[in-house]
Amino acid sequence: MSNLQLTSHGELKHFLTPEGLDRLMLERILDTADSFVVVGNQEVKKVPLLRGRTVVNLFFENSTRTRSTFELAAKRLSADVLTLDIKTSATSKGESLLDTLRNLRSMHSDMFIVRHSDSGAAHFIAEQVTPDVAIINAGDGRHAHPTQAMLDMLTIRRHKGNFEPLSVAIVGDILHSRVARDQIHALKTLGCSDIRLVGPNTLMPNSIDSMGVSTHTDMDEGIKGVDVVIMLRLQTERMASAFLPSAGEYFRLYGLTTERLKVAKANAIVMHPGPINRGIEIESAVADGPQSMILNQVSYGIAIRMAVMSMAMSGQMQQRQALVAQPTNTEAQV
Repeated sequence: MSNLQLTSHGELKHFLTPEGLDRLMLERILDTADSFVVVGNQEVKKVPLLRGRTVVNLFFENSTRTRSTFELAAKRLSADVLTLDIKTSATSKGESLLDTLRNLRSMHSDMFIVRHSDSGAAHFIAEQVTPDVAIINAGDGRHAHPTQAMLDMLTIRRHKGNFEPLSVAIVGDILHSRVARDQIHALKTLGCSDIRLVGPNTLMPNSIDSMGVSTHTDMDEGIKGVDVVIMLRLQTERMASAFLPSAGEYFRLYGLTTERLKVAKANAIVMHPGPINRGIEIESAVADGPQSMILNQVSYGIAIRMAVMSMAMSGQMQQRQALVAQPTNTEAQV
C-alpha cells in the first residue's frame, strides 16, 4: 500500500489510507494543512497551487459534508472542479466503472476524489487508472477514510500539542467505522501510546487484539482521565442485524453527557466526525459546549484536504517529469 501511495522519490502520489505511511509523511501533511488554515480567513480565499488542474469528484456514496469540503478545498487551490452525479451518470446505465474512469481520464483529468460503499474501491481505482492521475480516498466501505482521520489528528495537535503524552478514547460503533480504523493507525504512527476503544462487544471488530489498543465496555472506565474523547456515529445503514437493544439504551450506556464527561480530564476536548445523532451518541449541551471541537473539525477538514490534494498533485508532477527525463531504449544503447 505504501509503495502505491508514494512516488519513487518518497513523495505522496495517492492518499488512500494512513496505514503504511511513516510519521514524517503524516507530520508533513499536518504541517502543510497548518499553512492552509489561515486561507479561510483571508479576503481572497484562494491560492494558485492547482491552477489549470482538473479535479473530479466521484461520489458513489452520499456524503454532503465530505463532498462539499472537497469541492471547497479544490476551488481554494484554484482547480477546475467537476462533480459527477452518479445517479444520472453512465454507470447507472450499465457502463462499467473502469470505462467511466477511462472516459474521464481522456478529458485530461488530473485527480479523482473517490467515495464508494465497497471497501478497497479507491485502492482498486489507483491501480487501474493511468499512473498520472492522483487518487484521494474520500471513504470506502468499512475500510478507510484517511482525510477524516487526518483532520482529527490536526484538531488534536492544534489543541493538545504532542501526541506522545495523550490518552485518546474512541467511543461507539468501532465495528462499522472506517474512520476509527484510520484514526488508530494515525494515532499510533504519530506516537500516541494510550488509545482506548469504548463500546459494546457487539460493536467491536474481531481483529481488535491486533490493533495494539485497549478495549472497554464500561464508558466511565474507558474515558476516565483521557485528554481526547472521539465519539463515533452509529452506522445504522451498515448494520445488517440488531446490534443494539434500543437507541435509548445505547445513550444510557454510551452517550456522552455533561455529567459523564467529568470523569475525563477537566480540559479534555470532545470530537465527532459527524453527522451527529443528538440524544443518541452525544448530549446537545456537550456537542455545543466549550470543550467541543466539532465545528473546528469541519474547518480543519478543508485545510487537510487542501494539503493532501496539493501534495499528491506535486508528487504526480515530479513523477511525470522523471518519466519524461528517462532515456529511450535507443538513447540508453548509445
